[in-house]
This record gives sequence, C-alpha cells and structure tokens, in this order.
Amino acid sequence: MERLTSSRLDVLLEEMRGIRALVVGDLILDRYLSGEVERVSPEAPVPVVRVQSSRASVGGSGNVAANITALGGIAHAVGCVGDDEAGRALADGLEDLGVLTGALVTVPGRPTTEKTRVLSLQQQIVRFDREQEDDVSTEIEDRLISQVEWLSDSADVVILEDYNKGVLTPRVINAVLAAAAERGIPSVADPKRRNFFGYRGATVFKPNRKEVADALGAFVHPDDAEWMQETRTRLGCEHLLLTLGGDGISMKGPDGFVRIPALARSVYDVSGAGDTVTAIVALVLAAGGTATEAALLANEAAAIEVGKAGVATVSGAELRKHLHDS
Repeated sequence: MERLTSSRLDVLLEEMRGIRALVVGDLILDRYLSGEVERVSPEAPVPVVRVQSSRASVGGSGNVAANITALGGIAHAVGCVGDDEAGRALADGLEDLGVLTGALVTVPGRPTTEKTRVLSLQQQIVRFDREQEDDVSTEIEDRLISQVEWLSDSADVVILEDYNKGVLTPRVINAVLAAAAERGIPSVADPKRRNFFGYRGATVFKPNRKEVADALGAFVHPDDAEWMQETRTRLGCEHLLLTLGGDGISMKGPDGFVRIPALARSVYDVSGAGDTVTAIVALVLAAGGTATEAALLANEAAAIEVGKAGVATVSGAELRKHLHDS
C-alpha cells in the first residue's frame, strides 16, 4: 500500500505550521460523566452510576479547529453559541486549545449544543442532548456571513463542518464557498443529510459511507472508480473523499482514483475521527500537498485518533511515530 515517506511527512508538517484555516459550522460542547455501576435502581430497571469524574471538551466544528491548532495551524472558529454556561465553557475551551474565537456569534434564547455522555468502565450507558436544530435566523446568517467575508481575506483554506444544528444554512454555505472561490483557496466540506447536495463547488467533499447511502438512497460502491466518478459528478465537487470507518478511505478526483485501506490496529473510540480527517485534508491542501497526500496522511491520523478515548487531536510527533512504527 502507498504510504508517505518520512521525509515528505516532515516537509508537509513544516508547511502546515502557520496555515490559517477558517472553520465554519456547528459547535458542540461534549460532557463526560464517568463512574461505576454497583446496583440497579429500585425506582426503575436502570443502572445507578456513582459518578467519580466529569470533564468537558470541545466537539463538532470546534474539534476540527482544535486539530488544526494541534498541528501548528491557526484556526478561526465561526459559529454560534448560546448565552448560557455551556456557551461560555465552549468558548473558554476553544481558547485554551489556541483556537481564535473572535468570530463566535452569541444567540440569546438559543441553547448551546451540548451532549452529555454517561460512562461506566469506558462504556457509554446513555447520552443526553441539549440542542436546537432549526436553521438560524436571517439576522444571524448575516452576522455569520459578515465574519466569513472578513476573515476569508486572510485565510489559506476554509472548512465547512456540518452537524445539522442550524448554522450551515444554504445561504451560509453558498457564502463560504463563494468566498473560497473568489480568493482561490481550497474548501473542504464535511456534510450532513439536510443540505447534503448544497456543497457544489467544494474542493473536497468528505462524507462517510452512511451519509452517502442515506442521501443517494442507494448502495455505496467505494471500490468502483466509475461509481465514484458518477457520484462526484452528481455532487459537483473537485474531489470526493469517502471515509469508510474500518475499511479506510476512497477518493476520486480529476487526477484519478485512490483506495486506501485502514491502518488502525486497535480501535478504542471512533468519536472525532472524522473531524481529524477533515482537519488534516484541509491543512495538507493549504500547505501545497496533493489530494492523494492529504488522503494518505488523513488515514494515518485517523488510525491514531481511534486509539484514543473520546474526542481527541493528533500531533505531528504522533504522526511521525506512527509512520515510523507501522
């Protein structure tokens, strides 16, 4: 299987440093409550978790931005938070990770998207979601678009990270893609079902297998170059990059077809792996790498990320070690 050489990896990692990425999308605060289950509740047939620790982390488009900064890039987060404790925690978490938060839009009356997971022995028992999925108002769209138009002047790449939480409306999507095209910089789109066909013109369109199957209402054939080309044409993107979980990555672009098997030797937690792939692809393209190099390095990074608990980032040192040890 084709792999990046150590010397090429070093070049790309060096070129990634200082890349300015504009990350537009749905910000999420991930909370984790961990403890032990010792008994079943007398009130209902459910386990009682004795909570021993709790933590919060940045998820959604914020995790993409965190992966950018972990590799030496500069990430501006554009998205919405509520005027609530979760919104303040999310903004603080982004700043702690080195993500620039000046473009966050606070929306009174709209809760910050928050996912709380309860775990015992690292197994998830239940998840509670607090969110509002309706599209943001025209006024909020205007504010988001204004931030995009202002920040894209100094950006090297734009990322659209969609979790169907109402930030990436058709109007915002069009504005982001238009800004990237006008400035001649790459755009990387990670879609969800609601606006799946709204990313025409993206440099890289990066859905997973299930998202493609749901959107097309048909079986996915990631090993078939002709099927990949037909789907790429239908979606109107330059490069179609499918993430296939334990089966790796499939990509079709104007220069050919690439099928990359997964590298993970052990999978601990797949949460956030797609965010890592998105960040790597964006950085490699902005650094002057090819789409194939972006897919190869993203596959390496995904293999590292799934070996970690929860949503996590990947560093340059980890990439070097993984390439050396694999």
